[in-house]
Amino acid sequence: MEFHRETRPVPQLPFITSSEGVVYNDSIDHGVTEAPYEHRFSPYDFNGGTTIAISGKDFAIVAADTRLSSGYEILSRNVSKLHEVTTKCVLGSAGCKTDVDQLRSVLDIQGKVYQHNHRKQMATPSVAQMLSNTLYQRRLFPYYAFNVLGGLDQHGKGAVYSYDAIGSFERSSYSATGSGQAYMIPLLDNVIGHRNRMDIEAELGAEEIVEIVKDAFVTAGERDIYTGDSVEIKIITK
Repeated sequence: MEFHRETRPVPQLPFITSSEGVVYNDSIDHGVTEAPYEHRFSPYDFNGGTTIAISGKDFAIVAADTRLSSGYEILSRNVSKLHEVTTKCVLGSAGCKTDVDQLRSVLDIQGKVYQHNHRKQMATPSVAQMLSNTLYQRRLFPYYAFNVLGGLDQHGKGAVYSYDAIGSFERSSYSATGSGQAYMIPLLDNVIGHRNRMDIEAELGAEEIVEIVKDAFVTAGERDIYTGDSVEIKIITK
């Protein structure tokens, strides 16, 4: 009768090298005295906030809250998310504060170059295209900004443009971006877009839309922890 001995490999325990040689240790690695943790850096931070834009017959309204957050911490209660690109055009941006500031700086520089070369301010549709090009140029490392643009076009009519992260945009009568977008859009669809309603659609004035904007931010602030404190509203007219 022959006996066969089976050999199995012994699992290796974690080890560290010290002055005493190789020391095996089966304790939990906390990254303090043993193998270090792998740390990762993210260039983005979501600072929250909600922006909204609504166009009328001869006006446009752009609004945003003023809360700046990071995670569950409120960093500031008085930070503007609105930026005047021209006297007839306002940009609302939520997302990463540093990327928003950089995007504003780039747009301001391009706007000043245009004004210097043509001796006039850029029209709102041109600003919309410029913003799209600026975002698309950074498509491989996008600006972490959720943008909505509101103003008056060359005919004096209200115009609103909504964007994705890499510059795709469309003109619409209203839009909302940011952390409270999911709470804003259903309300705007019903009240401004008049969707799924059987009553007669009435043309709303600037004062009435301002009140709707206030109610929309109250609604979003009740459900979204990144939206709140106060609302900044800009009305663009002829």
